[in-house]
Amino acid sequence: MAGSTPQLKGRLRSEEVPGELSFDLQATVTAWTLRLDSELVFSGDEGTTEPSRPSRREGVEVTSYYSPRQWLVFDFDASWSRARFTTFDPAGPYVPEAVGTVFSGGASLINLHRIDGSLRWRYFGPRALIEDNSVRSHATGLVNLEAGYRVAKNLRVNVEVFNLLNAAASDIDYYYVSRLPGEPADGLADIHTHPTLPRTARVSLHLGF
Repeated sequence: MAGSTPQLKGRLRSEEVPGELSFDLQATVTAWTLRLDSELVFSGDEGTTEPSRPSRREGVEVTSYYSPRQWLVFDFDASWSRARFTTFDPAGPYVPEAVGTVFSGGASLINLHRIDGSLRWRYFGPRALIEDNSVRSHATGLVNLEAGYRVAKNLRVNVEVFNLLNAAASDIDYYYVSRLPGEPADGLADIHTHPTLPRTARVSLHLGF
């Protein structure tokens, strides 16, 4: 990204803390815009990124945090953005792979009878894979779980479960020409996917000194 020029348009924040209820609510709204002299795009032939046309990105981000009890926290983030090339090309104005909609949120337990834990959801919306927006990715939604128990002052057992619902989704998608055995010599343009991990659990032991 060469010559990036970030510009913050506006920000709004609210916070309310009635002491008797141990209540904590925070919300932040941010509007932004970013101009790039050269957008980096993925090249399937090289397997890396390469500089492309200048672009403009703009969007809105919302962050919220709610804690009804000292040991319980809810949080939610949302982001909407728009990415377009600013110079004309017959291929189209869309920036490939630019994510337009992102949601994430969850609930967390903090030191409740020696237990910590969180349940979190992450969502990436569909996005353009080529400049004319005629090929788009599917949305991806994942749920992760984490829980820990403090056995002693310096000893903790932790369990993490990735992709709790075992969703068949992709971490990222690309669209470019490739060739498999038996296909035409010039190859075929298609979506290439890096899948998410299936449901996976990890148990760890943390020892402090």
